[in-house]
Amino acid sequence: MSKKFGLGKGLGALIPEEQEEKIIEKNESNLISINLIKPNNEQPRTYFDEQKILELSESIKEYGVIQPLILKKEKSNYIIIAGERRWRAAKKAGVKEVPAVIMDLSDKEVLEVSLIENIQRQDLNPIEEAIAYEKLLREFELTQEELSKKLGKSRVVITNSLRLLKLDDRVKDYLIDGVISEGHGRILLSIGDKNLQYTIAQRVIDEDLSVRALEGIIKNIRENKNKDDNNEKSKKINPYYVDVKEKLQQKFDTKININSKRNKGKIEIEYYSEEDLQRILDILQV
Repeated sequence: MSKKFGLGKGLGALIPEEQEEKIIEKNESNLISINLIKPNNEQPRTYFDEQKILELSESIKEYGVIQPLILKKEKSNYIIIAGERRWRAAKKAGVKEVPAVIMDLSDKEVLEVSLIENIQRQDLNPIEEAIAYEKLLREFELTQEELSKKLGKSRVVITNSLRLLKLDDRVKDYLIDGVISEGHGRILLSIGDKNLQYTIAQRVIDEDLSVRALEGIIKNIRENKNKDDNNEKSKKINPYYVDVKEKLQQKFDTKININSKRNKGKIEIEYYSEEDLQRILDILQV
């Protein structure tokens, strides 16, 4: 009797029942030679943690490959739709054959299943996930709302993920390597200058800063920028008004503000006590 393997929680929930009929059992045990299996060039996952691969390899040596790979027949070989990490670990463990489910899917269906399976299993780093969303939107001409329903994720989650692709490439590499978090990345997006993004990302790593600490740094940068902008504006004030302000401050020995707009405005004379007010009134002879 042939042995059937389940599709797995993630993929089984994604593939309609009628599509399951496309599964073709290649032999009684559905065991496929590992040397006939090739990785998928459209695989959204590009970064594999070698340490975790080694750990999985040790587990496979003891228990074997428990969950089958999902494959597509291509000429004399098989292309991985889902399960590349298991395949890599099995190769390291010296396994000759792995359990597999063979599916007759179009190239477009392979891409969709591969992308969604990785997203549902949370196997992707934040940048790979964002690229996967972007690819699904582009290749299948979906709206973010349609993709949201398809994946069971909120539109906000998808939008925030896609925004990460606007980060400086060096910062994206930090996200891929896991040395900064997605939360750090979202905060860094508030900085338009990509070189500054990178510089601050380096500081996050060097000082092991939390997302909250990074928010504080960004807040200080904005406040200092506002001060610089205000100083710059003050430099653009009509020199005549600057001269008048200085003369009034000398005469009244207090702070003077001149607010002018289109040749109209007001003069503000500050005082700090009733005695100080009377002093100013005496100067004005009021």
